[in-house]
Amino acid sequence: MSHAPCPDDERARFRSVLGHYPTGVAVITALTPTGEPVGMTVGTFSSVSLQPALVSFLADHTSTSLPRIGSAASFCVNVLAEDQQDMGRTFAARGDDKFAGLGWSTTATGSPRLDGVAAWVDCTIEYVHTTGDHLLVLGRVVDLRADPQRRPLLFLRGGFGHFRPAA
Repeated sequence: MSHAPCPDDERARFRSVLGHYPTGVAVITALTPTGEPVGMTVGTFSSVSLQPALVSFLADHTSTSLPRIGSAASFCVNVLAEDQQDMGRTFAARGDDKFAGLGWSTTATGSPRLDGVAAWVDCTIEYVHTTGDHLLVLGRVVDLRADPQRRPLLFLRGGFGHFRPAA
């Protein structure tokens, strides 16, 4: 089934309305088969299933990072902390050396785990599915951890922010 392209004004309205829904900010990282670290910022990370433990994220089909992440067969979801806005911007931009000056270690699958994140989820790639103008990546969770002292970075209406619980 094919769909007519969405006019520019409809896309802008769609983005504006959905921008009212806050999302977390995560950096998806992997090591390519040649040992090169690669990463990209996403706001589409989601839990899919508890049994088995599955997560997902979406990436634009024009992403230059996703093919390199896919070549690794595994990835790590790094949930950014509220003071890591610069890291979120760095990994959202196109470029090769996004890891310059950053501390990181490797997970059980070999994926980069960024220092100071609020949480991380180490995964193997279950499958990648084209849906609209995005690719849906489903990951099987291998390991995960969270730092209860770190608050997550959020994205809302085109900007970064943080969450403060109500009294």
